Amino acid sequence: MENIHKKIGIIGGGQLGQMMILEAKKMGFYITVLDPTLNCPAHTIVDEHIVADFDDEKAIRLLAEKSDVITYEFEHINAKVLKDLEKEGKEVYPTATSLEIIQNKFLQKTLLDENDVPVPDFVEVKTVEDIIKAGNTFGFPMLLKACTGGYDGKGNYVVKNADDVENGYKVLGNGTLPLMAERFYPFTMEISVLACRAINGDIKVYPVAENIHFDNILDETRVPAAIDEATTNKAMSLAKRVMEVFNGVGMFCMEMFVDKNGNVAINEVAPRPHNSGHYTIEACVTSQFEQHIRAVSGLPLGDASLVRPAIMRNILGEDGFKGKTIVLGADQCLAIPGVMLHVYGKEESKPKRKMGHLTATGKTLTEAAENAAQAKNVIKITGEIKM
Repeated sequence: MENIHKKIGIIGGGQLGQMMILEAKKMGFYITVLDPTLNCPAHTIVDEHIVADFDDEKAIRLLAEKSDVITYEFEHINAKVLKDLEKEGKEVYPTATSLEIIQNKFLQKTLLDENDVPVPDFVEVKTVEDIIKAGNTFGFPMLLKACTGGYDGKGNYVVKNADDVENGYKVLGNGTLPLMAERFYPFTMEISVLACRAINGDIKVYPVAENIHFDNILDETRVPAAIDEATTNKAMSLAKRVMEVFNGVGMFCMEMFVDKNGNVAINEVAPRPHNSGHYTIEACVTSQFEQHIRAVSGLPLGDASLVRPAIMRNILGEDGFKGKTIVLGADQCLAIPGVMLHVYGKEESKPKRKMGHLTATGKTLTEAAENAAQAKNVIKITGEIKM
């Protein structure tokens, strides 16, 4: 492995970091992780664990000293420190510049729009009057979004009508957060496309996945998506275009909307492996996690094609329970043909917290869906304390 980054530093030791490390260790990499939680999912499989907050500049610099390259498992981190490290000659992938732009939804959409990438109409808003004006232009319902810090639907508010504007403004910080308003896109389906770019500019695009959300949290991913060939090609070429716009290195996920006419628009971009890409572990030649490690370390990218149809279902902490994690029904779940179970090893279960996922593969998507539904009915991850 000459000329390859042998030591990788990862900011974040949650499930995405954990799954990156599992792939990296297969190829003999030395991994240091930075995460404030001592017993985070990555802790038991990592070479070194720096226990510190994600915005701790001293700790991030220590991580840089111990690594040939730095990557990260989520966006809400100190991009300024990473930019400084890049100026000092440290390699950070995806780049700190692409991270900084993606961290702010308004800047992200602006860059895409300037590069003729289709996005829903949007405008920056600062006051209640601005939001009302946007509503008069876009019509209601309309989306109000916090430009920074949102995930799993947090930081979004659907403004139903003009009377609902003040409420949305209050819910999203009463002017303390930068806000944007967005025209409600008439989508019939939400899809995502994963793509990976190597240091040398080579790009691999994964199949189109159909995403079904429940309470703003991803519930199920189905691959291949139930769209025609023309829409599939449109979505995959759009994902490649976004990778070129951001000059990204590593895995990116492009969340998209599809309307009834097969038009596709970008909703959001994530510069990392993504929840909707977990299916790739069992269903693709090269998983998103192996691909990310290959990209950031300077190795050639692997084949991203689908081997067999797959359904991924998230397993969230059970409602009404919290505390020490208890896994129930794993034996029944794994007795179902084609089903693989991933439990993240988080010490504490909380309602709606992502605790694991299952993937079912089959000869057909229908067969995979039936097995996934059966498995989801028997597996439960809960806490020991009834709330």
